[in-house]
Amino acid sequence: MNNNCKNHKTKKREEKEYRDLINRLNRIEGQVRGVKKMVEEDAYCPDILIQVSAINSALNSFNKVLLDNHMNTCVVENIQNGNIEVIEELTNILKRLMK
Repeated sequence: MNNNCKNHKTKKREEKEYRDLINRLNRIEGQVRGVKKMVEEDAYCPDILIQVSAINSALNSFNKVLLDNHMNTCVVENIQNGNIEVIEELTNILKRLMK
């Protein structure tokens, strides 16, 4: 069992997964800075709203990638090792994401 997944404290990510997640977060961070600048420069509200919508889409995409990685690593490993409580945790996560 991957001890990094056990107890839900840490997870050692493969280099490719790590780079992908960090790149996505860097792009989102840049988008948020861009919206801040738009507000500071008194940009037109609909233009700001469109950019915020793009940020929401980017965050949803980030969540999908992270959830997919979690299901294919931590969840699979836990189930293979007899820890079926991970299914309840996954169900709770999905409920929170679908609010």
